[in-house]
Amino acid sequence: MKSGYKKIVLIVVLLWQVLLLTGCDYYLSEQPEKQPAQQVSEPFRNQDSRGRYDTIGKLGTQSISIPAGVIDGWARYMGDPGDFADPKIKAKYQRPSKTYDLPIESFGFMYRITDGDIYTSFRQTQQDYRHDNETLIPYGKPFPWASVSVYGQYDAKVPLNFNAYVQEGFKISKEISNIDYIQQPQPLYGLTVYRANNGIDPKTGEPWKSDVNAKDIFIKKDQTGNIKTYIDCQFTQHINSCHHMFYNDDWHIQVWISYSRSYLPQWQEMEGNIINILNSWRVSREGKLLGKQIGKA
Repeated sequence: MKSGYKKIVLIVVLLWQVLLLTGCDYYLSEQPEKQPAQQVSEPFRNQDSRGRYDTIGKLGTQSISIPAGVIDGWARYMGDPGDFADPKIKAKYQRPSKTYDLPIESFGFMYRITDGDIYTSFRQTQQDYRHDNETLIPYGKPFPWASVSVYGQYDAKVPLNFNAYVQEGFKISKEISNIDYIQQPQPLYGLTVYRANNGIDPKTGEPWKSDVNAKDIFIKKDQTGNIKTYIDCQFTQHINSCHHMFYNDDWHIQVWISYSRSYLPQWQEMEGNIINILNSWRVSREGKLLGKQIGKA
């Protein structure tokens, strides 16, 4: 009886050992496959003097590292729900891990026209911006800061020019506002100029003084005849501002700039300086900076 009992115990122990060994083999063979899915290594990210991390991603064709404190608001990545998207969609949305290959849809920053610098929180430019707000704007003096928005262009089917945009704009102005845009004989600051009804208000027979629909339009074409720069400037009562858009083929981006009309003569310098700023943020795919970051605190 005892020997039979011992045999049963021995069999149970052997089976238990087999199960343990099998379980260990399963765990060891399965664990490495699950490991990458559970632990995603974070990419290296540059920091500023305060320990704040840069915003990273790919803008158009270039990987970039935007210094902390520069972005006005936040960066939007491709696929992110819009500001007015269904809250339920926003709650369920999970953005892919941020890498230097994650496409950036858009972001904005403040650019100082007078010296090509940019606003960064906890840097001298923050105090400069506040000072200019308090001492210039209330007295109607030209504000030396421009609001800049940058958009990555990822649809290869969409041309990087404003040809159709300008044609459609002129058509709508004629159909809705009965305004004809007439090309002026002389360029201005290297730009081709179009004025609403040749610059004359048909109601008064005098130059336009105030009309939100009657803007001055300025364009610049490249050597192949494509419109790469489009600027419209208002002169409505106390509003004297320009909205400036341009494409950059190397980066595959569109840039929007808003500024006081008094700085229109510097339009070309602005375009060059903004691209220089973006170039200073370029990094390798591993996050190594390729130059000195403009705007870093």
